[in-house]
Amino acid sequence: MRKIFLFLSLFTFFTSWLFAQQSAEDKAQLEKERLEIQKEIQEIQNQYDKIKGQKKQMIGQYNLLDRKVKLQNKYIDNINRELRYIDDGIYLSNVEIYRLSKQLDTLKAQYARSIVYAYKNRSTYDFLNFIFSANNFNDAIKRVAYLKSYRSYREQQVNNIKETQTLIARRKEDQLVKKNQKDIALKNQTEQVKILEGQKKEKDIILTSLKSKEKDLGNQLAAKKKRDRDLKNAIEAIAKRIIEAGKKKAAEEALKNPKPVTTSPVASTIPGSTNIKSTVKSDSYYLELNANEKALGENFESSKSRLPWPVDQGYVCIHYGLYQIGDTKLKGDNPGITICTPLPGVNAKSVFDGEVESVFNVGDIKAVMIRHGKYFTIYSNLSSASVSKGSMVKTGQSIGKIAVDDEDGTGGKLEFVLMIETKNINPEPWLHR
Repeated sequence: MRKIFLFLSLFTFFTSWLFAQQSAEDKAQLEKERLEIQKEIQEIQNQYDKIKGQKKQMIGQYNLLDRKVKLQNKYIDNINRELRYIDDGIYLSNVEIYRLSKQLDTLKAQYARSIVYAYKNRSTYDFLNFIFSANNFNDAIKRVAYLKSYRSYREQQVNNIKETQTLIARRKEDQLVKKNQKDIALKNQTEQVKILEGQKKEKDIILTSLKSKEKDLGNQLAAKKKRDRDLKNAIEAIAKRIIEAGKKKAAEEALKNPKPVTTSPVASTIPGSTNIKSTVKSDSYYLELNANEKALGENFESSKSRLPWPVDQGYVCIHYGLYQIGDTKLKGDNPGITICTPLPGVNAKSVFDGEVESVFNVGDIKAVMIRHGKYFTIYSNLSSASVSKGSMVKTGQSIGKIAVDDEDGTGGKLEFVLMIETKNINPEPWLHR
């Protein structure tokens, strides 16, 4: 019986400890996530406050509010997960209290039986008679040891009952703590839902204003689409130049260091067959990277989610890829991300070490293309550039001034594009929030 109780106690302790450890880790993770969400919501609110009410910044206002609503939903989901963890804890505590209560009933019943037995055999004569009725001395010694063991067994029964009662009391205290945590979480949930409703109403108001000015905003987006096409064409022209240079370099290397050509026995028997492999790479792998460039590209790739922003203060007013402003006809396909700044003329900064591949014009504005191994970053809509082709730049180095936002005239706007070889990719996951 003692071994069984010890096993159950150890099992109960291990299970409780494991759940407590998991709950602590889950709670810490939820709290960390919640703080990050709150921080981002506050940053968005600060950015929104700067442009709130500006009629020509309605798209930016809407996108900020849309992002804030999504974060608020994420925040509420965080609270809901916390409530599930608390409910799970309360349920497991109930199961444990029920099991311990049953165990306590069993222990009490066993102890009661032993007390009844001891009461019925309480005579000192019976004990002495039990000992002296032994067949020999060794048997008598064993009977004395048995009586001592029986006395210890009864003492252990009392200790087991007390320990089980203590465990039940602790579980009930834990339940009270969890129920208090649940009340706090439910109150917070109610408050956050109210905040979300207010954000949605504000977002709907902006959307209504956007719809009333859909024609003018459509013209603004059309102008952006044209700039995006011009930028894309310029980048393709640069890429073509790099491809041709890569092919030329590969051909020169092939002439300087010709590789022996091996002909397979089968191919040699077929008239007109050859086994010569092209030494020129396909367009999708045009980059002739040296050791330093490869290392730079690998370092760039390992810095994903940790790259600094290309501006000191700004927010994403149009995200990467296909986008639509609410349920309006305002939509497009962004080759990168559009970053709005409170003021024009602020510095655009390189997000990583690299070499300036090109400084070119897109209409009447400038753009800078920086190479980081097989990665490229493009900074467009600059009023001026402070670097030139072939310049080596460092992370955070200013490369030019951001031009005024044509749609507003009071803020600045940077078109930031990220490419791996000739393929556009979403820059947002690469930037540190």
